[in-house]
Amino acid sequence: MKKKTVAVMMTALMAMGMMTAVSVQAGVKDKTLIVGFDAEYPPYGYMDENGEYTGFDLELAQAVCDIEGWELEKKPINWDSKDMELNSGSIDCIWNGFTMNGREEEYTFSVSYVDNSQVIVVAEDSGIEKLTDLAGRTVGVQAASAALDVLQSEAEGGQKKLADTFAALNEFADYNTAFTELQAGALDALAIDVGVAKYQIKSRGEGFVMLDESLNTEQYAIGFKKGNDELCDIVNADLQKLADDGTVQELAEKYEIADMVSLGAAEEAAEDADTEETAE
Repeated sequence: MKKKTVAVMMTALMAMGMMTAVSVQAGVKDKTLIVGFDAEYPPYGYMDENGEYTGFDLELAQAVCDIEGWELEKKPINWDSKDMELNSGSIDCIWNGFTMNGREEEYTFSVSYVDNSQVIVVAEDSGIEKLTDLAGRTVGVQAASAALDVLQSEAEGGQKKLADTFAALNEFADYNTAFTELQAGALDALAIDVGVAKYQIKSRGEGFVMLDESLNTEQYAIGFKKGNDELCDIVNADLQKLADDGTVQELAEKYEIADMVSLGAAEEAAEDADTEETAE
């Protein structure tokens, strides 16, 4: 009887262990990579005119899945709920212009693949030309975004002192709504990622400009649940393959962010390293 009880307990524990492995390493075990993304964050992730989710990050994710023989599941999420989605196992990663700086202890991050900066967008006729001109103005920002983090941070590189001069800092669920408010005059400025700013300004035509001064600089990476090194390592290796075969650069040019992509071919990186050593 005791042997049977022990056997039953062992089986149950093994089953629990397997369930844990599936939830933590879902993209590896079930051959489906569930990517969480903000569906209103072009050019990284958004819905196109055909009603399909696309973007630089989503196409890059698809390329990784093609290498591994995985199915890609694109899951739009509320950006405020990204941590809950990731920790519950309902998504395998956050892949959508996700800033790694200052969050290194909260996630297992891939290699960085895009250099980004936070900028200010204003109406052309606003009279706002530099950051100090934002004093007494109403500024918009996406909730739970890197731009908001910067404007609330007192650490080195943070811009809380600047934000304290604003008349108000209004949070929005998405930048489409924020741009509508800016166009209507309800906002004086938007704090936003430079890649998204360029896309929005181009797609909306004339009427908006970026200030020359930026709030800060940062890097984008793919965020996995803390400790999910197995899946992260696989994706990192595939990203390097895609950089080596030119896919990363091709997609970057397609989405007009080629000047921001930091992930290059291994051969180019080796040549750069040799050049630096020679110079020294």
